[in-house]
Amino acid sequence: MTFKPLLNLTAAVCAAALACVSAAEPAPPPFGDKVRLRGDFQNARITFERTGKGTVAFIGGSITEMNGYRPMVCELLQKRFPKTAFSFVPAGISSTCSTTGAFRFGADVLGHGPVDLLFVEFAVNDDQDAHHSREECIRGMEGIIRHARQANPAMDIVMTFFVNEPILKTLQAGQSPLTIEAHEAVAAYYGVPTIHLAKEVAEEITAGALTWEQFGGVHPAPFGNAICARMIDELFSRAWAKPLAKEAVVNPNMVPLTPLDPLNYASGRFVDIAEAKVKQGWTLAVPDWKALKGGKRLRFTSIPMLCASEPGAEASLAFEGTAVGAYVVAGPDAGIVEASVDNGPVRRVDLYHAYSKDLHYPRTVMFADDLASGSHTLTLRVAADTKSAGHAARIMHFVAN
Repeated sequence: MTFKPLLNLTAAVCAAALACVSAAEPAPPPFGDKVRLRGDFQNARITFERTGKGTVAFIGGSITEMNGYRPMVCELLQKRFPKTAFSFVPAGISSTCSTTGAFRFGADVLGHGPVDLLFVEFAVNDDQDAHHSREECIRGMEGIIRHARQANPAMDIVMTFFVNEPILKTLQAGQSPLTIEAHEAVAAYYGVPTIHLAKEVAEEITAGALTWEQFGGVHPAPFGNAICARMIDELFSRAWAKPLAKEAVVNPNMVPLTPLDPLNYASGRFVDIAEAKVKQGWTLAVPDWKALKGGKRLRFTSIPMLCASEPGAEASLAFEGTAVGAYVVAGPDAGIVEASVDNGPVRRVDLYHAYSKDLHYPRTVMFADDLASGSHTLTLRVAADTKSAGHAARIMHFVAN
């Protein structure tokens, strides 16, 4: 007796069954865990659909400021909600990091009114511009998220990780870049969805499906920005796949009582330079940019600044909080300042940046970041020595937390 026909039949039945099972299994979602949906993420949608209005803000560096992923996402939202009148707030400023973002968040984002949906992008600038430590990444990013949620608990937030060459190499080596790991820790703690564009690009390049040139580099080409937009659209599709339930209500996003870093910049704000008391050598005026060497960005050339250019120039500032610093433009002549709080130890801060050689570069420098909560007085002097072509200090805003 032979069992071959029976064995063949059994094999055929099994194969057919497996094929049916495979056909029944849904295809894996596009981009896998590189698009990470956290939380309910329905609040903005409820507002867009039921009120016919919506405010969407974007904060970040030059990747956000440029004509890139931001206008693409605006178009996606308008297509998803054609009956909604959107107000889009573009709060990207080239070269700025999450520290600056935390201090300007109130003015540049919340200053435009209540925000329903916020996009945050600082992974690249925290890496290549600020050279932040993990602690600095946490303080800035956590400050933005806590400030946003405290101002409007209903606000939905999306954090996006873009990519530069060092971040790309780190990912291809199977490691997590410092800035992305730190920002991801904040996102996980606060239940914020993330778009890991950097990982997607690294995987596609490693697989030979994409080149760095095609992507467009640090400031992506339209092709590269479109990848990010598709990933964000996938997030929307996962969160909003089903019709909005009639009983759906806006749910506040609770802010944990205990932060990741107690010294985060959640209370970060600008302090008017006019509040400074000048002892000698400082003037409040728009700098004479034509007389100054180095590139200038138009957004800064009409702003009055607290300026000094000679050693020994001294001013003081009374402020409230646990931290104090200054939002400056630092060009080829940027000097060194000596900062003291409440007549305590002097901290020397070099305003000159690696990018200051040919550009009046915007950056936030901190004079103290671990003070006891309460009233303090900052004393600021221009140092006698310098590592640049001058001793200049040009302050757009003091910052405090």
